[in-house]
Amino acid sequence: MSIRIIADSTCYLPKEYIDKYNVSIVSLNVLLNGKSYRETDLENDWFYKEMSKSPSIPTSSQPSIDDFYKAIESQVKEGHDIVGIFLSSDMSGTFSTSNLVKEMILEKYPNANIVMLDSRSNCMQAGYAILEAAKAAADNKSLDEVVSIAKSVIENSKFIFVPDTLDYLKKGGRIGGAAALFGSLLQIKPILTVTDGKTTVLTKVRTKKKAGIPVGNEYIGRVINALGEPIDGGAEIKADGYRPIDTVMEQNLKSPIKGLIVHHINCESEGQELANKLQDKLGISNIKIQSIGPIIGLHVGPGSIGVAYHY
Repeated sequence: MSIRIIADSTCYLPKEYIDKYNVSIVSLNVLLNGKSYRETDLENDWFYKEMSKSPSIPTSSQPSIDDFYKAIESQVKEGHDIVGIFLSSDMSGTFSTSNLVKEMILEKYPNANIVMLDSRSNCMQAGYAILEAAKAAADNKSLDEVVSIAKSVIENSKFIFVPDTLDYLKKGGRIGGAAALFGSLLQIKPILTVTDGKTTVLTKVRTKKKAGIPVGNEYIGRVINALGEPIDGGAEIKADGYRPIDTVMEQNLKSPIKGLIVHHINCESEGQELANKLQDKLGISNIKIQSIGPIIGLHVGPGSIGVAYHY
């Protein structure tokens, strides 16, 4: 008997880890142009190309009860204990469905040991909890130890990301129409994070060719808002320059960093550029970049980049 980890497709755990640690992935679903697809069956490049041509933004749905049941039962039948780690319950009904299926499994297999955890996030912030739990299971840790390690990573991890446009967040209800309009007019982009299971604004940046926060000596002693605009009644402030997004991200990273990955949504070159800068600034070698798939991508939009890490 051993412990098996089950997760959903929005963790975007690199395939090498899925294969190495026998992680079972239950797929969420995408409805594109009237046709339903499992996220795990789609190539990201193809999906984003089709989404760009679609008259409407695709929609998503949680894994089916049948898919969940088959994934869990196949492991329980072999005598394995189960630890499931899923995207935030504030973002999807996936975690709730996992618990429903757990009860169904226990009716048939009353001696099964099944623990379901809410990652309170998605992408590789959740993925690191899954990965570390899988490593602990491979090291023959007990069920309680595996669960404790997963919970610790959930509590000590972060996801910071920057959308390329506010349109997808607006259509998904993450921001209001007025905020999206003024954000576009003023060339303002939020740097977002996930706090207590929900997407929140970490800070905001004003864009030129690349997003950044205005800096300069004229800011000394002045009262400004999050966009660098004076709110003390004084004269307009002339910025000497802009602090780039990678610097903002760097300053929000907590150390020592145990794992870090750069995410991108259909903009690999920008993801690689950010990874290279963080490697230089943080002294971390071989930072991986990982594409975000359709489910999260359709809510945030192509061109977005970010960093997930645990400490």
